[in-house]
Amino acid sequence: MNRDEIKNILPHREPMLLLDDAERVGDEAVAHYTVRGDEFFLQGHFPSNPIVPGVILCEMLAQSCCVLLSDLAGEGKTAVYTGLNKVKFRTPVKPGDTVEIRCHLTKTRHPFYFAEGTVTCKGKKCVSAEFSFAVTEAEI
Repeated sequence: MNRDEIKNILPHREPMLLLDDAERVGDEAVAHYTVRGDEFFLQGHFPSNPIVPGVILCEMLAQSCCVLLSDLAGEGKTAVYTGLNKVKFRTPVKPGDTVEIRCHLTKTRHPFYFAEGTVTCKGKKCVSAEFSFAVTEAEI
């Protein structure tokens, strides 16, 4: 799905929509984002050597996982982060890089959903994490 289709399942809008495309591949969500270099989060991180902050990479993981949760969440509900565990940052992401985000669900205990995911760039792992969500009644 493209950005407009992603907006149908995510409440995020610019500048916080951090996926260019996303799809389900088997039991995984696979998404991509190209760092343009003019994003708000690069303005001060760091001026002479911009790198994407780790929290933004974790948000990319969360948004891609919502592709998997879109059918489970249902209309009028949204998935919100409830936890991050075993987060590891390995390779920096810089302007011009295109990252691939992959995640899959590991456990469900309604209304909680648990997942694992990675962000890679040019064949190198940038981030890996375990994370969880709760599906809430919040309107999108």
